[in-house]
Amino acid sequence: MYPNSFEAPAVPHSDAVPHSDAVPHSDATRPSDSERTGILEAVGRTPLVKLEKIARDHQIQVYAKLEGLNPGGSAKDRPSRLIIEHALASGRIDPDIGVVESSSGNMGIGMAQACAYYGVPFICVVDDTITDQNRALIGAYNARIEMVEFANNSAESRLERRLRRVRELLAAQPGLYWPNQYSCIFNPHAHRQTMQEIWSELPAVDYIICAVGTCGTIKGISDYITTHSLATKVIAVDAVGSVIFGGQPRPRAVIGHGASIRPVLASQVAPSRIVKISDLEAVIGCRILAAREALLGGGSSGAVISALLEVAPDLPSDSVCVVILPDRGERYLNTIYSDKWVDARIASISVVRYLMGEALR
Repeated sequence: MYPNSFEAPAVPHSDAVPHSDAVPHSDATRPSDSERTGILEAVGRTPLVKLEKIARDHQIQVYAKLEGLNPGGSAKDRPSRLIIEHALASGRIDPDIGVVESSSGNMGIGMAQACAYYGVPFICVVDDTITDQNRALIGAYNARIEMVEFANNSAESRLERRLRRVRELLAAQPGLYWPNQYSCIFNPHAHRQTMQEIWSELPAVDYIICAVGTCGTIKGISDYITTHSLATKVIAVDAVGSVIFGGQPRPRAVIGHGASIRPVLASQVAPSRIVKISDLEAVIGCRILAAREALLGGGSSGAVISALLEVAPDLPSDSVCVVILPDRGERYLNTIYSDKWVDARIASISVVRYLMGEALR
């Protein structure tokens, strides 16, 4: 059914952990703000704010989980910290050899920060979709950037090419540690904390709306909901051209959600609804969020907002919805918020402006 499914190759470690109700870094065990030491102690406990204007034409309540306020700037800080700390504690990381991961975005930045904090060498395998700003951020943490070449007529996707380079590096450097974010159990395990934080502030949440890529966020949130027998429904936001929930891969200009290979974690989630959002809809969602709420979100945040507006007419009155906004918009000023880039890569800027005007009426 899913011909593009990616199963992780055998690697010399196992990141399996027993299922547990325990959530890493829960408020019951974390130090208070005045006792926190080191930048990674600032990961998590992100603000949950009510958005009063975004869905003003619908009788629903909307709250936003601002994951961009993690210290590394995104939701990926959560699994990055947990993965590196567990691997160090269990001896899977050789501090002299280090860590390798495939990412052209936020996971690379989160891993670079966590590795820099613990003094561990980090190699980030990226492709030509990486923005100049993300590349600079990863490099600023003294990570080594391994750029793969990609031919447009290649039978491989960019993700497949990056993963092939990861395997080449593993073969060339014995002892190099690869977490593999697409199948690592600590990826979703970190996001149980996300749902715990939401539930502690809003005990009655009807819908969680979140973007999918590795499926770590949606699985972690869903696991917490299941474990605690909550009635909350989860709506997955995928990209047009992504194969996570089926379909054929297509080129995508907006990065941050969707995948050209179905991750292992995708088979372990069952969202109540799947909404596929185009690049144009993601851009418009970002700009609506900025116009109505003065909030700059990244591409996947825009996709989540467009999905919210698509499903809102179908939701019961007074439904409480939480949108997970994975990162901030500053990293996209030269892309999503640039009329020149949008006009060249997405659609005529006159079309975008017309659709924006219609949406903001």
